[in-house]
Formats: sequence, C-alpha cells, structure tokens
Amino acid sequence: MLTRKQHELICFISDRLAETGVSPSFEEMKEALDLKSKSGVHRLISALEEREFIRRLPNRARALEVLRMPERGERKSVAKAAKPAAAVAATTPATRPAPANDVVEIPLHGRIAAGTPIEALEGSAMLPVPAALLGAGEHYALEVAGDSMVEAGILDGDYALIRRTETARDGEIVVALIDDAEATLKYFRKEGVMVRLDPANRDYTPQRYRSDQIRVQGRLAGLLRRY
Repeated sequence: MLTRKQHELICFISDRLAETGVSPSFEEMKEALDLKSKSGVHRLISALEEREFIRRLPNRARALEVLRMPERGERKSVAKAAKPAAAVAATTPATRPAPANDVVEIPLHGRIAAGTPIEALEGSAMLPVPAALLGAGEHYALEVAGDSMVEAGILDGDYALIRRTETARDGEIVVALIDDAEATLKYFRKEGVMVRLDPANRDYTPQRYRSDQIRVQGRLAGLLRRY
C-alpha cells in the first residue's frame, strides 16, 4: 500500500509524462503536493523506487519512468482530469518517442585537433547534449581545436559529438589516434595498406600513415556550437 502523498506523486508524474513527455521538476512536484521542501520529494521518490513503481533514467536530467501504477481504484491524481484510457495508452513510455528537449550527459574528453595532431586529453567533465543529436551507441564529446575542418562546417571551439567505434568507411569523419599518442579529427580514406587523413581546408595537405599507425576511436555523430 502506498501512502496518500506517494499516490499523489506517482499520479502527478504519470499525468505530466502523458501530457508533455517530460518529467516534472522537483520544484513542480513540491508545489503540486504542497510540500515545504524538496527533501520531501526526494523521500517520496526514493520510496516509490524501492517499491518499483518508478525508476530514474541514468545520465539524464529530470528523467523518471513510471514502471507501474497503483491499483485502479486507488489512483488519485493531483493534476488535471485524467485522459481517456486510449489516450494514456498511446503515450506510455514504451511507445512515446523521446521528447525533443530531453538531455543526456556524455563524457567530455578534452580537446581534439582539427589541424596538426595534438595530444587527446582525457577528462572527467560531463557535457549536457540534446538527446535528439545522438543516435544509438555510446558517445563522448571533444572540443575542437584548429581550422582544418572548416569546409565541413567544423569550427575551432565547437564540440564534436563522437560515437565510439573502432571501424570506419571511406569518407567518414573520424577521431584517429596516431601512434597511440596523438589524435586528430579528419576524413578517413584507405589507400591499400596506407590510411589517408584528409582535412576540409584547402590550406592543409592530407596526412598519410601506415594502417598499423592508426586506430579509429569513433565517428562524428554531431556538433554543438556556442555563440
């Protein structure tokens, strides 16, 4: 059995997900349940998690998933009047597309050269990224340094969003690790036993390496730019 406040909270979260596809904020939950502090919301959410009514989605801001609802006769919503069953079913987490403003945090691993190769720095910072910019797979971000990819629209200071992979096809933009020491962002080309890393700037020349000198660390999945 859930307490009255636990009932009210899970109903509020479920109604908000059905309406907007986005979990309510802790402040919104506090006001909806007329609580004095957010710590009360945290306690209620922890209790619902322990009883497996909801779960928190990892690496996402404001992301809660309703796993199951209380028994039909117990449901008491503090939000607007409940939608018809068909409308609610059409927007359950299993079938609802990811909302456009959903945010994912991915590792930010320092700077990557878009010019002469520089050391690829490892870091523990996280970068919030709109989920719509990422596809399937594991991703990380690198800050672009240099101008050798400007004709591909990749500018100094941009954040390159990289999908982890160790393979690439001709013409793809990749993070290439050279001699296990330096990394660069370039177009990938195979030339027999050689690998050519092509810039996207006519002022730079292609770089050629033996295949055993190059390890692909990922493919470009998207860009973030600050103005």
